[in-house]
Amino acid sequence: MPVSALITASELRSLLDEGANVRILDVRYRLGFTDGHEQYLAGHLPGAVFADLEAELAGHGAPSEGRHPLPSDDALQSAARRWGIGQGQTVVVYDDSRSLPASRAWWALRRAGVADVRVLDGGLSVWRAEGGAIEEGEVVPAPGDVVLVSPGSADILDTAQVDGWAGVLLDARAPERFRGESEPIDPVAGHIPGARNLPIAEVLTANGRFRSPSEIEAAFEVVGAGEEVPIAAYCGSGVTAAQLALAGALIGREVTVYPGSWSAWSNTTGRPIETGAVPIEVDPLEE
Repeated sequence: MPVSALITASELRSLLDEGANVRILDVRYRLGFTDGHEQYLAGHLPGAVFADLEAELAGHGAPSEGRHPLPSDDALQSAARRWGIGQGQTVVVYDDSRSLPASRAWWALRRAGVADVRVLDGGLSVWRAEGGAIEEGEVVPAPGDVVLVSPGSADILDTAQVDGWAGVLLDARAPERFRGESEPIDPVAGHIPGARNLPIAEVLTANGRFRSPSEIEAAFEVVGAGEEVPIAAYCGSGVTAAQLALAGALIGREVTVYPGSWSAWSNTTGRPIETGAVPIEVDPLEE
């Protein structure tokens, strides 16, 4: 039976009470802020190790690679061992930002062969609200012995490959950024030609938890990402796209991620750009 990509606060508490072999990662991160580690030190789930999205779950290169390119395979394995992940161990990841950074960790580790990675649905706020214990200070585990696979460029798209994508390309950004009405970060506003907009908010509830599988499936269907269609996703810098991949996993849809996303596309000379809304063709019999 496939392992669920999500875990509830009560399920995690039960695992911890049973003494299960679980490694918890705190992946708190907010764009434009550097206080994730400080927030972690002030209070985190018992035994949680801090995972730095900027330093450990992303690489750094030229603007044409995007703001959050993937780290090298070797760098990710070094980070995973620093986090104390053991071979075959269950990993639970969480944050306090609508599971966005945690989804990046889930996607990166799953792609690297960690079989049992789960995102704490609702994150730290739900854990606190349900009476979960909190610890302060740094947790420094013994180095782990996990052996990650080296996927390299498999199962992702680079900027050149996006042009030849044969399926549906989903843009997970907010509608105003997709339409090119607003662009607070990247040098050019708009979207990749042919992309369809599925804002990440469409698969989350108001309090940042994932919607039901039927609701997520309906959101995918509305933009033409049906069961038999290859799906790829991008966002601003490849983090929200990973969360859309997680949403896809919850309904059995494989979503290929373009890690460079709009930050890479808009910084690559000669790439075409569209603005405005994209009409979605709907079968009249389904209306």
